[in-house]
Amino acid sequence: MIRYLFNKILLSMKKRYDYDVCYMQDILQADLRAFLKFMGFQILSSHSGHVPLGPLFAARIRAIIWDDCGPCTQLVVNMALEANLNPDIVRAIIDRDLAKLPEHIAMVVQFTERVLAHNPEADDLREEILALWGQKGLITLSFAISSSRVYPALKYTLGYGKACSKIIVNESSMAPTRQS
Repeated sequence: MIRYLFNKILLSMKKRYDYDVCYMQDILQADLRAFLKFMGFQILSSHSGHVPLGPLFAARIRAIIWDDCGPCTQLVVNMALEANLNPDIVRAIIDRDLAKLPEHIAMVVQFTERVLAHNPEADDLREEILALWGQKGLITLSFAISSSRVYPALKYTLGYGKACSKIIVNESSMAPTRQS
């Protein structure tokens, strides 16, 4: 019965975001305890307090682009749009067009990529983040960056990460820009 209920939740997510949930359904069917732990992880990845939507989704989108070139990125973009983040801002984040982003969002894009690259220049930006949003904001961004990377790794490990695709933002498609 519990598998049935969780599957209904997954099917609702599939419909809401037009997202392939097969990998989650496979986890649910194969190992309920593992699925319950995965659901606990969802709580961490959905943490959104202490940082405005723009910087929060900048961290999530840039972190997911670091490891994914398709469906996971599209899912996070759809969530950003659903949260009413301006589509032009979303496009600029995907395209890594820092000139079109407000300063604090551009800073989070750069911070995210420096963190993921283990670049020590992230330290200076970390200080700016602390000045803007404090330790709670830094923790929020750390959850956004680190948890976003789990989904592509999980999908690729399970054999579901095989497709790259363009990202759709309000009827227009674009290829995600990765930092060189």
